[in-house]
Amino acid sequence: MPLRQDIRFCTTRDGVRIAHAASGTGPPLVRAGTWMNHLEVEAQEADSVVRFEQLGRRNTVIRYDARGSGLSDRHVPEITFEGFLADLEAVVDARELATFSLLGVSAGAALSLAYAVKHPQRVERVVILNGFARSYFSASTATAELRAEAELILRTAQQGWESDKPFFREMFVRQLVGPAAPKVREEVEHRMRASMTGEMAARHLRCNYATDVLDLAGRVACPVLVFHSRSDEMVLFEQGRKLAAGVPGSRFVPLEASAHYLLTTDPAYPVFQREMEAFLHPGEPAGARLTPRQAEVLTQVSVGQTDKEIARALQLSPRTVEMHVAGAMKALDCATRAEAVAKAAAAGLLP
Repeated sequence: MPLRQDIRFCTTRDGVRIAHAASGTGPPLVRAGTWMNHLEVEAQEADSVVRFEQLGRRNTVIRYDARGSGLSDRHVPEITFEGFLADLEAVVDARELATFSLLGVSAGAALSLAYAVKHPQRVERVVILNGFARSYFSASTATAELRAEAELILRTAQQGWESDKPFFREMFVRQLVGPAAPKVREEVEHRMRASMTGEMAARHLRCNYATDVLDLAGRVACPVLVFHSRSDEMVLFEQGRKLAAGVPGSRFVPLEASAHYLLTTDPAYPVFQREMEAFLHPGEPAGARLTPRQAEVLTQVSVGQTDKEIARALQLSPRTVEMHVAGAMKALDCATRAEAVAKAAAAGLLP
């Protein structure tokens, strides 16, 4: 089944319309934008649905399409790091988040660190997966050969992203998901073409290749957890380790994974999920968190109230009550209401 998500739109300070979506329940976790986004297409992918449903058991996961991609404005005059940061700021403000945690995947890692430095009072924690602080055009150690490699990748993206010949995109698919199942590879390639034009893909990449947040990383004050796949061909393992070394007090967790995307079928995924949940919810047993409203609704269920009766008592709609019950069942990993009530009561989660 597709991921159930609440899609809305907001406008950045420079006038770009950004699409953002929320799914799951619990404290907010915002995924910083990356270069290949499409909220609706991603919500149809089997692996993505599983991944965000698992994350959504304990967090409200907020995602968005960066400028130039997905459901956001496709045609923008400039693609800059500052513009991408403005996208993130607009989404956080539109969702009225006082405090939240950030998930920075790939290019989203640099955005997460930059936002945490600029708005330290709002960011509680940062999780980074396969990210980088510097790249082809910004690293002082980048050789002429590496820069030429970057230019070749940019030309390949611009010329072959939308081509009917799949071998142009095969390079990107291989780096992104490695030896994944054919269905996964097909879904990733479909999202590539749906997310943006070849010209925009090249513009995004060129901006990413010029990213440099290494100095900013040293000013991050909140706790940071950094993961990196050892066999990542798109962002090398050493880049992830250098990023972690630049963030004071950060924890670095190597993943025995084979590609840039971490799929739920990868043996390293349970390690990632377990470590991230422990980091985002310190001192709490897994799966034992309910929002105040979920606990309130589940308490009413425990005394035999129907959804309509609960709705009248709490001044909600029956549909909203149903959604809170479903969220509680997911958070507690239960198949029935009765099981959820029993588990929540045993864990002391009900008033």
